[in-house]
Amino acid sequence: MTPAATPEHDRHDHGEHDEDGHRGPATLVVDGTSYAVDVTLVGHFEPLDGRYHWYGRVAAHDELHAALGGKKHAARVTTPAGTADGELSDVDPWGRYRLAGTSTPPFAVGSAGVPAAAATVGAV
Repeated sequence: MTPAATPEHDRHDHGEHDEDGHRGPATLVVDGTSYAVDVTLVGHFEPLDGRYHWYGRVAAHDELHAALGGKKHAARVTTPAGTADGELSDVDPWGRYRLAGTSTPPFAVGSAGVPAAAATVGAV
């Protein structure tokens, strides 16, 4: 087995680059229409630009795909922990849209070494 194929490789030990996130239910609002979706979102504070970047995928959703037709679109995402504006784009072969934003994320933040308040307002 090569090192990349070992089970130990699958355990993500990011150290100081731990990512915060949310996996589960969310509501997307696109052009005034709400969609109950499942999302997987992660994020991190980027010291190079001083901003918090969050991103992930929206599980395949037929009604959302019919409305967007695979095109980029602004969206508001709400999880049990918060709300944020982002952009839907890049549909993968499984029909999952990429969702990304640069702002206070729609989930709780508290990475090791980065206080939650600092990460969400973009200051360390």
